[in-house]
Amino acid sequence: MLLSYQTVDVFTRTRFGGNPLAVVLDADGLTTEQMQAVAREFNYSETSFVLRSVDPRHTAQIRIFTPTTEVPFAGHPNVGTAFVLASLEGASGAEEFVFEEKAGLVRARILRDAGRVGEVRLTAPQALRVGRTFDPAAVAACLSLAPGDIATGVHQPSIASVGLPFLVVEIASRDALARAVAQPAAFSDILPSDGADAIYLYCRATAERDGAVDFTARMFAPFDGLPEDPATGSATAATCALLASMEKTAIRRFEVAQGIDMGRPSLISIDVAGTDPVEIGGSCVPVMSGTLVV
Repeated sequence: MLLSYQTVDVFTRTRFGGNPLAVVLDADGLTTEQMQAVAREFNYSETSFVLRSVDPRHTAQIRIFTPTTEVPFAGHPNVGTAFVLASLEGASGAEEFVFEEKAGLVRARILRDAGRVGEVRLTAPQALRVGRTFDPAAVAACLSLAPGDIATGVHQPSIASVGLPFLVVEIASRDALARAVAQPAAFSDILPSDGADAIYLYCRATAERDGAVDFTARMFAPFDGLPEDPATGSATAATCALLASMEKTAIRRFEVAQGIDMGRPSLISIDVAGTDPVEIGGSCVPVMSGTLVV
């Protein structure tokens, strides 16, 4: 079986920045096991597979795999997949895609600049859900940090989700954020929990290299074969929704940097508007295209 694929760098306008994604087109003939094998072969944080939609009113069914497992929703695969589909020949008039995913329907709006895809903005499939909280000392051990490096003034380390759960942790200083290193053994002491097996850590204090952003983030997912993820739209959206709920802000846009400390700078924009679905936005850069033999 021969299948076409494209790779893009997501949440960046600079090639070899952002978060790389492989998009496999016309993947209806693949089994779940084959999709997982292909994702393991690409070895990106995620690979997306485009299939025919179940409901003909929708654009496509999208399945998303890390190197080790399938996930119900993720931000950068949706942004990247929408970018690829909107960039295909004959798709110049497309303004919105509707993707069927395990977490629900995801709408991706295409913003064009002189006919080219300039940005993709997608709505998360679920409202904010907040789960259990965790002892800061146990979380600090997961990150090779001291308990004092965990900030708890706004919220305790908590599970948060808008379609895919993460343990969300605020870090007290930019230096501590840069020093953090995942400790898989300590991860195993507290995760998985409430469907979350990864930690998203963020810091409001920013460095000059981060740019003009609201906060800078990192994401560790050792159980998924991801020592670190360069840009995590779903976790960023859940974190921004959590912060907006704490601030009791009706409408808020967040600009978030990620991947800075691993040399793949990314920029993610998040819009939170009351009870409306959280919106995730970003740009993409095409990198490779080819034929996959399965």
